[in-house]
Amino acid sequence: MAEKAAIYSLQDAVVHFGDPLRPVLQQISLRIPRGQFLTVVGPSGCGKSTLLRVLAGLQSLSGGQMERSAGPASAAAGGGSTAELRAGFVFQQPALLPWRTALQNLRLPLELGAAKSDDERLLGLLEQVGLSRADAGKRPGQLSGGMQMRLSLARALVRDPQVLLLDEPFAAVDDFLRMKLQDSVRALHDARGLTTILVTHNLQEAAYLSDRVVVLQPAPRGITADFSLERSCLSPAERRRAPEQFQFLQQLTAALFPS
Repeated sequence: MAEKAAIYSLQDAVVHFGDPLRPVLQQISLRIPRGQFLTVVGPSGCGKSTLLRVLAGLQSLSGGQMERSAGPASAAAGGGSTAELRAGFVFQQPALLPWRTALQNLRLPLELGAAKSDDERLLGLLEQVGLSRADAGKRPGQLSGGMQMRLSLARALVRDPQVLLLDEPFAAVDDFLRMKLQDSVRALHDARGLTTILVTHNLQEAAYLSDRVVVLQPAPRGITADFSLERSCLSPAERRRAPEQFQFLQQLTAALFPS
């Protein structure tokens, strides 16, 4: 079977904030095929969120190169322009405008891009992430934390992105809701043919959601492990209980905390 084209390709990527002797990311080489669900795990301060911001185009490289499938782009030493690639970003906090209704928050990315709003499509997005049309007129303060995160996820999908970038979006919700949100994200990934990159500290989340998991350690170590996972046709409940999940968790734990 032919190898899928890379949507991102990083080669010897380096990021530092003013002091080249103290890089946040160093010598990161990573190829991400189109359609993959990739999760990045690692200890706090290893540069996971910085890597996500680089992929989103929110952070320039200090050295190395990055190419995107929308067209070749170099971010060598000091940054540079990159070809446009539609990416939706979900942050750790929902970051919603409190004076706007749910529907008005969904319109915001379109307004910023001077695009027309199709409210029927936006209402359909609310339903896709598990909200109802009745929620469209509610302001964030009238929504639970889980509903706010679902709204943030819907907003990330408004511009029909090819890529979904997730920076620990479920960290602040309880475990029961977290599992429901995980199922929603994976279903959206599959249904839309997205390329999804998730940053998380939750190893069970990484094992459950991913096609691939990479372990990132603080510079200068960088990426120290790269695992590919086979996804079976099990139901979500069966997959969570599958022996393979626990076996992979042991492998992942050993990679993060080698003896």
